[in-house]
Amino acid sequence: MMWRPSVLLLLLLLRHGAQGKPSPDAGPHGQGRVHQAAPLSDAPHDDAHGNFQYDHEAFLGREVAKEFDQLTPEESQARLGRIVDRMDRAGDGDGWVSLAELRAWIAHTQQRHIRDSVSAAWDTYDTDRDGRVGWEELRNATYGHYAPGEEFHDVEDAETYKKMLARDERRFRVADQDGDSMATREELTAFLHPEEFPHMRDIVIAETLEDLDRNKDGYVQVEEYIADLYSAEPGEEEPAWVQTERQQFRDFRDLNKDGHLDGSEVGHWVLPPAQDQPLVEANHLLHESDTDKATNYGEDLTRHHDEL
Repeated sequence: MMWRPSVLLLLLLLRHGAQGKPSPDAGPHGQGRVHQAAPLSDAPHDDAHGNFQYDHEAFLGREVAKEFDQLTPEESQARLGRIVDRMDRAGDGDGWVSLAELRAWIAHTQQRHIRDSVSAAWDTYDTDRDGRVGWEELRNATYGHYAPGEEFHDVEDAETYKKMLARDERRFRVADQDGDSMATREELTAFLHPEEFPHMRDIVIAETLEDLDRNKDGYVQVEEYIADLYSAEPGEEEPAWVQTERQQFRDFRDLNKDGHLDGSEVGHWVLPPAQDQPLVEANHLLHESDTDKATNYGEDLTRHHDEL
């Protein structure tokens, strides 16, 4: 099934400077352990009760959806018309919006937060404004300028910062696929958001192992796993949620049941197979637009309007 632009329009109208040093206690660039695609919306997916905010944000993005909420119906229709034209032009340009074109648009919207974060970082790191970010630029902007041999002489935990610097440099070298020590925008995106790039998978796993593997045996034991989540006070009884995490480790993390996590199991944990959220939502929107399965869109959209 496909949508003519006018149908999609009406459906959506109805539904309505240099940084300080990073904290040594933070993970690399503040990321959590598990890397998952950002949700399309935090709103409940609850069409049955007349709440279409999830669909609204999934299609437009959260910030743009807020802008649309302030527009008149005429302004919304005009802007949505331009979006629909872009969707079709990016596909086959046949005057219809296909499932593939709708899925591609929703995926593009989902990645907007990544593009925005990279754009902000680019302004900070590209200090010579030559359109590329060199390792030296990124290092100096993140950690400050130091003369050779004097790195972190002015901070208490110098060794920790040296390890962070070495780790960032290693990640940068992996992201810098052409090896010229200069990051393009795509390569900087891989450095800042490695979970989005297959060629960065091994470095994400290696960094996680380094964080958790306290005895340096190359594996994550259950106690090392728990220590990353919880630090008990003397005499304190272990909370029930920690016991649940131990069970999670045994039942779902340790896939081969050998008592610890190897690199493959760490990868399955922190980079889990992802559901294609944009495809699921695209199918949902197409399905909801044709409620009687007879392509009588005018009647269906009138019904939507009455429900809202």
